[in-house]
Amino acid sequence: MLKSSSAMALATLTSRVLGMVRVMVYANFMGDKWVAGAFTLAFSIPNLFRRLLGEGALTAAFIPAFTEKQKTAGEAEMWRAANAVLSGLIVVAATIIGLAMLVLSLVLAAHQFDAQTDLMLRLLRVMFPYMLLVCVAAVMMGMLNARGHFFIPAMGSTMLNLVMIASVIFLSPHMGSGKEQQIFALAIGVLVAGVAQAAFQLPALYRDGFKWRWVSPWRDEMVRRVVRKMIPGAIGIAAFQLNVLVTTNIAFLFDPQINASFDYAVRLMELPQGMFGISLATFLLPALSGLAFEKKYDEFRGTLRHGLETMLFANCIASSLLVVLASPIIRLLFERGEFTPGATGRAAFALICLAPGLVAFSTVNILARAFYALNDTRTPMRISIFCLLMNVPLSVFLVWRFKQGGLGMANSLTSVLNLFLLSHALRRKLKTLDMPLMRQRVVELVSVAAVAGAVAWVVLLGWEREVGHQTVLQKAGAVFVPAAVAGLVYLGFAFAIKVPAAREISGLLLRRVRR
Repeated sequence: MLKSSSAMALATLTSRVLGMVRVMVYANFMGDKWVAGAFTLAFSIPNLFRRLLGEGALTAAFIPAFTEKQKTAGEAEMWRAANAVLSGLIVVAATIIGLAMLVLSLVLAAHQFDAQTDLMLRLLRVMFPYMLLVCVAAVMMGMLNARGHFFIPAMGSTMLNLVMIASVIFLSPHMGSGKEQQIFALAIGVLVAGVAQAAFQLPALYRDGFKWRWVSPWRDEMVRRVVRKMIPGAIGIAAFQLNVLVTTNIAFLFDPQINASFDYAVRLMELPQGMFGISLATFLLPALSGLAFEKKYDEFRGTLRHGLETMLFANCIASSLLVVLASPIIRLLFERGEFTPGATGRAAFALICLAPGLVAFSTVNILARAFYALNDTRTPMRISIFCLLMNVPLSVFLVWRFKQGGLGMANSLTSVLNLFLLSHALRRKLKTLDMPLMRQRVVELVSVAAVAGAVAWVVLLGWEREVGHQTVLQKAGAVFVPAAVAGLVYLGFAFAIKVPAAREISGLLLRRVRR
């Protein structure tokens, strides 16, 4: 598990670091003004499909069925079924895109909107075809993951980020003189990036035996099965992304600037969430699907529990440091160009309110995949719908009072509720998950992370008093010195209380270094 997920985590780290560079370039280009808010909301809709499909519902529905075909019907039938799913998705996605672009064009022609809404809708019209590209990339990712390849699919997002960075640097100066015109370079970059992400995975697939051909999806059993699982799965596995989409739409009505500030916080939190939460969840889905198919439920419980403990070990300290070091991190990464010190304060407040929910967001990802491996998509769907319904009034109340911080609070609280309900339902389904041991581990790791966070805070105060943050090196020191000291404290306590994940991850890293 650690070898496979660490390879994916390395690829995810590369992608997320480049993603952070992309957000830094965006911040320098547009800050958190209303143009940034319009682009953020417009991009969040097609980007939701990337998260739902590429990191969630489609792969969660496709991989168990693909794995079963491989075990029961042989490789030829497995590839035929995959082509049927791919063919069906292309037809459906193209139809949805055509209808959406027609409706957007008619609405824009028939009504005169305010400048912010008009720009948002025009940007959305340009970027909506990204949905088709991400459908194709998601199926390719699912095939590679089910065949045991994790590094190449995770690196696909690297290509996406490289193209999007290039669109700001090289294309935007040629799009006009104002930000309202130049922002369309970013929208075009999204489409080109979608092509690059899908194309990057093709060579690995062809080496593994895949050959694209049209297979009629209309009466195909595999297609029907994936669709039945995917529709509720889109709601069940992507609670965090759906919460973000709902709350950002609500925030846009209050103040478009809120979306931009909150988006910077979300991007920062997605670095540890992607490395440890999504990487482990992506590995666990095919592994748990195989164990469930073979009815090895003791191994299923053990693998799931081990994955959860590993994620908790990594993300507890990440959550603590994101809260304590929110302002220094955002100041170091974003505060230049159009991103002012005031923007730093707004984004830091959003991150402080959002980061405490990091462990809950990541755990929901893993638990939902456990349900999908057991061919149960309805339970996560029902729980997620309930949490979404709770999230809407909570968001309205909190955004009205705390703006971008309210968005973070609402998403964190509803994700904790989602986690509690999912774990209760899974415990009933599997009879036992050794929950007393899990609860003990959670208490230990949260306590140690809190101590490490307090250490980071003390070191940060000393750094600010003695050194300050005027230069880039001083800003970097305000982040990395407290984080390094706190990390050593956390690791030392984890070894002292004999946390298995600490020994396993450290041992794996040491072996890699020796090689």
